[in-house]
Amino acid sequence: MGYNKERYRTLKIAAYYILLTVWYLLSLFPLWIHYLLSDLLYLIGYKIFGYRKAVVKSNLASAFPEKSKDELLQIERGYYHFLGDYLAESVKLMTISKKSLKKRLVFKGTEVINEIVESGQSCAVYLGHYCNWEWITSLPLWVTPKAHCGQIYHPLENQVADLIFLRLRQRMGAECIAMQDTLRKVLEYKNQNQPIVIGYISDQKPFWNNIHHWVDFLHHDTPVLTGTERIARRMNHAVFYLDVRRLRRGYYEAEFKLITREPQQMPEFKLTDIYYQMLEASIHREPELWLWSHKRWSRTREEFNQRFEVVDGKVIAKGEE
Repeated sequence: MGYNKERYRTLKIAAYYILLTVWYLLSLFPLWIHYLLSDLLYLIGYKIFGYRKAVVKSNLASAFPEKSKDELLQIERGYYHFLGDYLAESVKLMTISKKSLKKRLVFKGTEVINEIVESGQSCAVYLGHYCNWEWITSLPLWVTPKAHCGQIYHPLENQVADLIFLRLRQRMGAECIAMQDTLRKVLEYKNQNQPIVIGYISDQKPFWNNIHHWVDFLHHDTPVLTGTERIARRMNHAVFYLDVRRLRRGYYEAEFKLITREPQQMPEFKLTDIYYQMLEASIHREPELWLWSHKRWSRTREEFNQRFEVVDGKVIAKGEE
């Protein structure tokens, strides 16, 4: 048994360094070559294999019932073109210089972030799987050194891939915090009197036992994560929405929009509702830039009510004590 564990560990380390080397070498190519590969990936993934095409078509049709078939097809094609670009730009993140990345992703509104951090208050930043969220990890290049920047992430099941993405996402100085460690780390920095600016990608599908709220989002009754709001209210963090725009291929602008500096004064779930309204506005502006290939609406309120109940604020399966 010990031999097998050691052998598995050796294979995992070897796989990590092989993948890291290949990723690094690919990343050295200029972006225009990456975009050529992205165009090729579009042809292979979309035209030939139809990667998750049924999921994308279903999501788009239900999210935009007012659009014609031709309009939906245009968004669909635009999405697959962008998905290839997102992958290409993520590969490039391994070696892209800070100077180059600052030209390609410009943050606006950082003076408000800096003012709040200088006052000693921390910031919670809502964002979504919209535009290139991997490049958002370059925020430390734009804000005061007094701010400790980080992002909440869901560890990947594949440990080798997870290590690669951790290396990638922390390259510009932002800390990756595993979702299950969020509250512990936020409390740790609070006890150290260290102001933090933490990004929360909050448009993910929650597990059944984490469903506490539903919103009307893109014509769907949608179960949503509320952890960002709970932490912001508990810690009294200033709350922002990061509105990202794609200016042209390989160039983005991300604007911090202040929602409130007093989250504890807002009704429960109001922050979550505002976030989804702002995210929906971003998606309507350029719908091809959101992550349409995941099954966002596979959990329904009807099934939730059949299988679960809320007892003392906790979601439990019916029949459990």
